[in-house]
Amino acid sequence: MPSSHRPAKSIRVLLAEDQGMMRGALALLLGMEPDIEVVAQIGAGDVIVDTALMCRPDVALLDIELPGKSGLDAAAELRDEVPDCRVLILTTFGRPGYLRRAMDAGAAGFLVKDGPVEELAQAIRRVLMGETVVDPALAAAALASGPNPLTTRERGVLEASADGATVADIAERLRLSESTVRNYLSAAIGKTGTRNRTEALREARQQGWL
Repeated sequence: MPSSHRPAKSIRVLLAEDQGMMRGALALLLGMEPDIEVVAQIGAGDVIVDTALMCRPDVALLDIELPGKSGLDAAAELRDEVPDCRVLILTTFGRPGYLRRAMDAGAAGFLVKDGPVEELAQAIRRVLMGETVVDPALAAAALASGPNPLTTRERGVLEASADGATVADIAERLRLSESTVRNYLSAAIGKTGTRNRTEALREARQQGWL
């Protein structure tokens, strides 16, 4: 919308989305709202905080799966570095574990990408007013699924095994003993109800625990 038709005080939005076409479309559609201005568009998670410090958005609209750093990790950093900025997670993957992690990171909202842009615009307005906005179906699923059963160490060892690394590789990378790595992998396999670390990694990702 032309600046001459905007209200005196627009909601300043930072948009982080790794798919260029999606990012451009969202920016265009949100920019048509009379009270919303997209002040930054970025495609990587590791520049979110620096960009927010420069442009001082009111709301950061973050995808989860971003190169460099996840939107969940960036949300936690924004909470500490740019506390006036409200965070709204927008993702393709409506996984219960992601919702819990987003809330723990200080996010004010969590929506999936299949909704109309009018609902997204209204969610931006609501989180700026101090409300928490969560997709209802996802909220119900998160309550039903319970908390993340994996400890921080178990998650770290599972993630380190994602590229097919051996136990020795993981131990060296994380500075742990090989027996400790095996114990963490065994615990993760047991907690996910799977048969091996490959299945455990897949299940943990599907649940949004990683």
